[in-house]
Amino acid sequence: MGISSPGIGSNLNVNDIITKLMAVESQPLASFDKKSASYLGKVSAFGSLSGALGTFQGALTSLTTLSGIQALTSTSTDSAIVSGSASAKAVAGTYRVDVSQVAQAQTLASGGYKSVSASIGLGATTTLNIQMGSVSGGGFGLAGTQLGAGVLSGGITPGGLSINNTAIATDNSTRSARLLADAINAKSATTGVTAKASATVTSATLFGAAGASSFGDVDTSGGGSYALSVGGVEIAAQLANVAGGAGVTAASIDAALTGNTAVTRALADANITVSGTAADGTLQFTNSDGSNIAIAESVNGAVNGGIGNSGSANIGSSTTALSSISLTSTNGSQITVGGSNPAAAGLTAGVGGSYTGTTFTQDATRSSGNIVIDSSNNNLQGIRDAINKANFGVTASIVGDGSSTPNHLVLTSSATGANSTMRISVAGSGADPADPALVSLLAYDPAGVQNLSQKAAAQDTFANVNGIAVTSTSTSITGAVEGLSLSVGKVGSASITLAKDSGSLTTSINGFIKAYNELTNQITQLSGYDAETKTGGPLLGDSTVQTLQAQLRKQLSNSITGLQGNLSNLSQVGIAFQKNGTLTLDSAKLNKAISTNFSDIAGLFAALGKSTDSNVSFLSSTSATKAGQYELNITQLATQGSIKAAAPAPANTVIAADTTWTVKLNDSIPTTTVNVASVSLPAGSYTPTALATLLQSAINGASSFSASGATVTVAVDDDGALKVTSNRFGSKSNIKFTGETGTAVSDIFGAASAVDGVDVAGTIGSFAAVGDGQVLSGAPGAPTDGLKVEVKGDTLGKRGEVGFSQGYAYQLNNLASAFLGAKGYIAGRTSGLNDSVKSISKQKDDFSAKLVDIEARYRKQYSALDTALSSLSTTASFLTQQFAAMAKS
Repeated sequence: MGISSPGIGSNLNVNDIITKLMAVESQPLASFDKKSASYLGKVSAFGSLSGALGTFQGALTSLTTLSGIQALTSTSTDSAIVSGSASAKAVAGTYRVDVSQVAQAQTLASGGYKSVSASIGLGATTTLNIQMGSVSGGGFGLAGTQLGAGVLSGGITPGGLSINNTAIATDNSTRSARLLADAINAKSATTGVTAKASATVTSATLFGAAGASSFGDVDTSGGGSYALSVGGVEIAAQLANVAGGAGVTAASIDAALTGNTAVTRALADANITVSGTAADGTLQFTNSDGSNIAIAESVNGAVNGGIGNSGSANIGSSTTALSSISLTSTNGSQITVGGSNPAAAGLTAGVGGSYTGTTFTQDATRSSGNIVIDSSNNNLQGIRDAINKANFGVTASIVGDGSSTPNHLVLTSSATGANSTMRISVAGSGADPADPALVSLLAYDPAGVQNLSQKAAAQDTFANVNGIAVTSTSTSITGAVEGLSLSVGKVGSASITLAKDSGSLTTSINGFIKAYNELTNQITQLSGYDAETKTGGPLLGDSTVQTLQAQLRKQLSNSITGLQGNLSNLSQVGIAFQKNGTLTLDSAKLNKAISTNFSDIAGLFAALGKSTDSNVSFLSSTSATKAGQYELNITQLATQGSIKAAAPAPANTVIAADTTWTVKLNDSIPTTTVNVASVSLPAGSYTPTALATLLQSAINGASSFSASGATVTVAVDDDGALKVTSNRFGSKSNIKFTGETGTAVSDIFGAASAVDGVDVAGTIGSFAAVGDGQVLSGAPGAPTDGLKVEVKGDTLGKRGEVGFSQGYAYQLNNLASAFLGAKGYIAGRTSGLNDSVKSISKQKDDFSAKLVDIEARYRKQYSALDTALSSLSTTASFLTQQFAAMAKS
């Protein structure tokens, strides 16, 4: 193609002409840009509005709930002892709290092992069953033996005994179990150990044996005299010249010790009681306080007969009965016994302690289950991991002490409280016994064999709140004072003061006013008109902004519908509109309202629901719920799924070894795996109550159930039959057992059939409602839409009224939510604006493409004109030459 240069032939400036023509043709492009910029400016303005509205909504958060408005401050005089937090139900005041014991978890430890990985035992399949419960009766401590013989003459030397590294004040006067116990108890505040002297009892063979008396008739016919005393009380005496059988005999001693005699009264004064008789050789004397009992025969001259003497000469005798002491740890921890001569006190140096005389009662509310130990995990590490994986309320760890056998298996209950005491049963598989080495390591029963050592006892928190004794299984105390939750740290006394949190309420209200005013100013800036500059904001005349502004003012100007109390509008708490549409606060008026109507302020701002029936509770509402009073009518109460045995349980039920059932709890159709568990029942013979406890703990201990919060209650019904009840209410509540191995389900429940639960049914305000368990919800489309109440009790029919009111903050929060968010009005408006910008952009692109065609057409036309003019110019030049030539000729 040749080189083109428009205008050369015609001398026309074609490019300049086309450029000017296209400039005229392109003028609409500026209009497109102007429109697009206008729309984008509005989008940006709506972004600013959305931000201001979001800030305003955030300022409403603390005013939309009852707890946020009626908050109370809690101040402790010693937060290390006790601190508190209060809900809206608490009452302002001062509460004295005396803490005497802080809840703790039980800790058990094994003896030491050299290796954590070496096998323990031969690997025989052994099943551990861990149960949680409480102990009663008896105590935890050490039982001593009879005091050493040397104590009678020399007492216990100073420094001879120490308890928990504290020396006990003993000396040569400490010659009885009673005096030793008194000395130990004098240091109990330091040692944490109390002592009790066992009753002192004289020898069972002192007066005879095998039903025959060894007390010979006393004969003083030779001129001597005889006296027998017990604990310093003379019980028999015989003067000189009395033949044997005519004075002191076994029968006369029994007579003196029978009935209300001077001797029996004197012995009672000395705290000595009598059992048995001298005549049959069973006579014994007892002092319950552990004081020594001295039995002495005083003889002068020639005397025959007496204790252990059937006719031989008696030269007198003396014997003293000693007792022993037992030590009790006040906090259930091990006791350290030391000193230079603890044997004199009947004790052995070292660390020890165990439960004695106690009864263990399993807690049915706590989970239990089986753990299998075999050749694959029969070492400390494997046992630790198996216990932790089972998650039956016990945490296992291995702790080293640096000794030659440093590794100890340590078990700690996951929860605090006296009902977190462990019992660990060890059994074999089928007919095979448990591995003896595992029994020696792990078997632990507070009422029996205790092969693990207790390092810390499971205990409750004991406290006294304003003179009322309270107990808690944890370090938190709730329910002692309504609305007040206490957190206990250590033993001691402190006071908790609850006061109206007027500061936080005032701050929240000031924050609300500030955010509202900022939102109002932002709306004015974005949608207002400046008469001086004759310019308007980017959202001037926008219907979305106008609607928001109108609804904000409308909601704040109206009184609250359905509100009960002394306050019904914002002016009563000092909030009022100014001429420019912003809000102002009269602090004096607000402070007066807080002082006189603190409980009513919540209704001005938050959504409140109240029921006239104490067994009906307001739960929640939605933005669709309308304020008002609604009558509640119940046609069906929610029930729980259950299964009840067909006959009363026998006195004892035997559960066979390796009994496993499949349990479905609150299952759906089709079955969901989290609602199914395999439950193992420990072999044994159980009373009905014990069987109920066993079943409840075993089912609730299933990991899939505990993870989902599904539980059951098992009880012996009034007719003696076992009944298992799901703790869930409604149509999703059900339970089913299927026997797998061992004892069959029918062996326990007979031909019983399970009964599924049903949902509550009824109406709210004569409008349809939907039941889910015990919760009744207003149906969509009704004024009660979103209103949820929990219905308990056992009454059908009319159940009073449910009142619902929407405070200003709650209404404004709902209004803000309607404008904000992905589906809000602002999002819808900005989406439309963005669509307009896209449309303009497309129009601009289309017009730009059209301009290309226009320019091409212009160039084609002017190129043709240029060619024509060039041709005419050539013709003109030729004619001019011809005319010139003709003229010359």
